[in-house]
Amino acid sequence: MVAIQWYPGHMEKARREMSDQLKAVDMVIELRDARIPKSSRNPMLDQMAQGKPKLILLSKADLADPEETEKWLKSLGTKPDQKAMALDLQKDNSYRQKIVSACLELTEPKRQRMIRRGIHPRPMRAMVCGVPNAGKSTLINRIAGKNQVRTADKPGVTRKLVWIKADPNLEILDTPGVLWPKFSDPKTGSLLAATGAINEDILNLEEIAMDTIHTIRLRYPGVLEAAYGAEENIRTDVMLDQIAVYRHLAAAGEQPDRKRAAGLFLHEMRRGRLGRFTLESPDENENSTSVSE
Repeated sequence: MVAIQWYPGHMEKARREMSDQLKAVDMVIELRDARIPKSSRNPMLDQMAQGKPKLILLSKADLADPEETEKWLKSLGTKPDQKAMALDLQKDNSYRQKIVSACLELTEPKRQRMIRRGIHPRPMRAMVCGVPNAGKSTLINRIAGKNQVRTADKPGVTRKLVWIKADPNLEILDTPGVLWPKFSDPKTGSLLAATGAINEDILNLEEIAMDTIHTIRLRYPGVLEAAYGAEENIRTDVMLDQIAVYRHLAAAGEQPDRKRAAGLFLHEMRRGRLGRFTLESPDENENSTSVSE
């Protein structure tokens, strides 16, 4: 498993700004990638949020295994101050009110405390957090009903914090995608890279592709072999050659172009063209991802 780290300066700046803003918010909306719900959980967020209610949204659910997504939702929805739901941000426009309702339900105890103290409840404030390219800006635009923030299919587009009025009783704060300084498990970095959360300019795509091919073949036997016309017991490194041959990607001397094959494979996997994959299971310890300095 290839070791990866990506924590540029703008992420550290965003982390500090988020930490300051968290003092003024009532809850957290955390976006995770439904294909990797454990690896796309930022452990720094738990440290910064200081026990605030949390709504976990599994984005890109249309690309994940629906049965595995249901297992994840059950696993993540067991705490009284935490809810979880899965989203298809591209096609499903019905979740806006569900998200607003869930946020208001999670913050209702605070509203009631304000009323008991004779304070007229202000709109509740929720911070939207997540790893890069998880779909935060798309979510904000869907909730707000217009394009208020930039979106792109690559990490690092949002660079500043933006407040949006989602509902008369709810304000939400969009934040940049933030990772953490060091992944304690190399698998975490590899899965984040595979799903598009890490800048490709720093990656060896062949290594990332082979890690991902290995994981998918373990969890979904025969799927990639069928997609690329490969033999059942083909080695992972040879599988990359097979993808190049099957997609007619040749390098100098008519040798299979492994680099282009790796990029094509990751592109097709990320867009669901090879099937719906979930690359980790909820029976892995939810709290095992830690922050390493």
